[in-house]
Amino acid sequence: MDSLVTFLEIVFINVLLSGDNAVVIALASQQLPEEQRRKAIWWGAALAVGLRCLLTLIALTLLQVPYLQAAGALLLFIIAIKLIADAAGGGQQSHHVRKARTLGQAVRTIIAADFVMSLDNVLAIAAVAEGEPVLILLGIAISIPMIIWGSQLLSRLLQKFPPLVYIGGGLLGYAAGEMLVHDPGIIKLLMNHYATFKEAVPILSVPFVIAIALLRLRR
Repeated sequence: MDSLVTFLEIVFINVLLSGDNAVVIALASQQLPEEQRRKAIWWGAALAVGLRCLLTLIALTLLQVPYLQAAGALLLFIIAIKLIADAAGGGQQSHHVRKARTLGQAVRTIIAADFVMSLDNVLAIAAVAEGEPVLILLGIAISIPMIIWGSQLLSRLLQKFPPLVYIGGGLLGYAAGEMLVHDPGIIKLLMNHYATFKEAVPILSVPFVIAIALLRLRR
């Protein structure tokens, strides 16, 4: 049951954080003929997701270095706060993507953009997976069609049901809290009080990211 919940969290987070990636895929292949456009979308998405799987597996290894996981948690907190603030504030990011004229150019553009934009996905999925590479690979693989076909649907759902943004942001906050309490350096530093710290931090991280995002909106 725990593995199923973790798997669903990975899928949800990957789709939630992949809206920009779907926009990049669409823009990069916009000027291609229809048949080549379909190939560019599938080849670009498949190779980009494969790259993301590799980066996430590498991240799982690197996060065993003391305090590196804590730094990743801090970045994930920032990402969660920005996600909530941008969505709740109605902000939209602009995308400056070179429109490719050949299939090869489109695929290279998609992969390069996805590499730059995948930090949030990699950190979040590594935090949730807790060392389960099979769950990572399955979760990301199943997300491929959801990213390609579902990004517009997800965007409409977020506009129609704004609380989904807070749920998604809260889930990322929880993942960041989990990442923080599993840092080997933090475990050693707070050895005497670790049990309380481990229980409290992930739960408190949910209202924390939502509150900070709302304060950012007021400013």
